[in-house]
Amino acid sequence: MTDVRMRHGRSALGLSFFVQGVSFALLVTRIPAIQDRYGISDGLLPLFLAAVPVLAGVGSVATEKVVARVRPGLVLRWAQPLVLLALLGVGAGDAVWQLAVALGAFGLSVGALDASMNMLGVSLQRSYGRSIMLGFHAAFSLGGIAGASLAWVGAHWHLSLLVSYLPVVVVLLPAALVGSRWYVDAGEEEGAEGAEGADGERAAGDRTPVAFRVLLPLCLVMCFAYIGDSTVSNWSAKYLQDVLGSSEELATVPYNAYMVTTLLGRAVGDLGVRRFGSVVVVRSGSVLAGAGFAVVAVAPGAWVGILGFTLLGLGLCVLVPQTFAAAGRLFPGASDAAVARLNVFNYVGFLVGSPLVGALGEAWNYRGAMLVPMVMVLVTLVYARSFAAEEDRYGGGHERPRTVDVG
Repeated sequence: MTDVRMRHGRSALGLSFFVQGVSFALLVTRIPAIQDRYGISDGLLPLFLAAVPVLAGVGSVATEKVVARVRPGLVLRWAQPLVLLALLGVGAGDAVWQLAVALGAFGLSVGALDASMNMLGVSLQRSYGRSIMLGFHAAFSLGGIAGASLAWVGAHWHLSLLVSYLPVVVVLLPAALVGSRWYVDAGEEEGAEGAEGADGERAAGDRTPVAFRVLLPLCLVMCFAYIGDSTVSNWSAKYLQDVLGSSEELATVPYNAYMVTTLLGRAVGDLGVRRFGSVVVVRSGSVLAGAGFAVVAVAPGAWVGILGFTLLGLGLCVLVPQTFAAAGRLFPGASDAAVARLNVFNYVGFLVGSPLVGALGEAWNYRGAMLVPMVMVLVTLVYARSFAAEEDRYGGGHERPRTVDVG
């Protein structure tokens, strides 16, 4: 595999992560507008919202089966356009059943998309021989900021959902299809998971079984990280306004600060992994995230609360990419299956986090509720050695290159 091809593959996959960040942000930040357009009651809305991660989990599990015969790059090539078209369907419909179909398609395709993107990221990192996963997730964060900004423009100018979504899909869909020509699978070079034909099919080969007992610590870390993430996305504004007494305008700042620090942390995170090793980076992220939740819980005012959510962005941002990377190292002969199964716990955390904090806030108080995700994130410290598979094998805190340096 040439250096140029690997660089093209890295850029193409980064574009895919960026497009996914834009599309996901455009959906979740316009939920009030979606609710108004379709006349969905407050009682029915949670069912619609819960259906997306549930179906995404189904899509991720199905992808594990599909990639046994078809390259992950081929799955990603068609899943991404489906996500964008489903997003357009959300904006174009006018009946509740149409929304249900569009969200169902979005959920299934986004599960396949998330799984196949991270499969490619893990395999490409293996070819590079050094940490690059955080950079891909930084592209997702950048896309999320761009998507949220576009959603703000749509809301500010009172644009319909269709008018907001259509230009984005018109630009990103062909860009994603063109970029998909340069996806790279490490299996094409290594032949470890069976020979592949020109049509993208994989021949069956010997595969290392994924032992769930070994994968379980990473599954818990993934779940806890997304519980923390969903707490910020769903409760930061309400917490600042209702608990810390901020204005409605100031209450929008914590999530923006969280997104920006997530982007910054991921942008430099790969350098930290190369310098100090993944175990140190994961432990540092867990401590920072735990400190962020603690600051939020005891904050006397809005600006201290914003500081806490900022620390959360710096801490949580490293956990998910490093969890995917660790799964690939633990199961080098079955990394696709490991990533697909691990990805399900992304949606488990997303489903559990918001209702958990809400229920604890109502039954107890919201300051106390913030301590629960704090404890969960700190549990990651117990499992930090699960991220050390590569370091233990070669010794020291740095990943050993397996191929030439391609920049």
